[in-house]
Amino acid sequence: MSLQSVREFLAKKAPDLSIIESDTTTATVAQAAAAHSVEPGRIAKTLSVVVSDRLILIVTSGEARLDNRKVRAAFGGKPRMLAPEAVLGATGHPPGGVCPFGLSAPLPIYCDVTLQAFDEVVPAAGSVNSAIRLSPARLAEITEAQWVDVCQIPESPGALV
Repeated sequence: MSLQSVREFLAKKAPDLSIIESDTTTATVAQAAAAHSVEPGRIAKTLSVVVSDRLILIVTSGEARLDNRKVRAAFGGKPRMLAPEAVLGATGHPPGGVCPFGLSAPLPIYCDVTLQAFDEVVPAAGSVNSAIRLSPARLAEITEAQWVDVCQIPESPGALV
């Protein structure tokens, strides 16, 4: 159902975009980068974050990590990742396939400025083996996301959220 909800969302908001389905899992940043032949930073991961009892989605570069101080400043509370077992119920997408498209209920969506380093990014598309390619600006536009600066890029590779 999740992949179908993304198809329906794209049919309404961006009919020119196509879902890419892979034969292998793309549930992690490393797997997605390998499957789509891109550097990990181009993978647009969607984080399900609870701040002050409010669930929000933050889409960020695959190499970025949440910066607790920046999140507190932007949203007024300490960030907490949503438990994996609660993700499907909250978003309509399974862990590893969470994206800002075709959500089961409206949620506030934010795009972190780390995405702006790329001309094209690759977010998941509702399943652990699907994605789409689009510009960060288009991603923010079709999801009605607000831009925020709440992440940092770690200096050492491999330190991914």
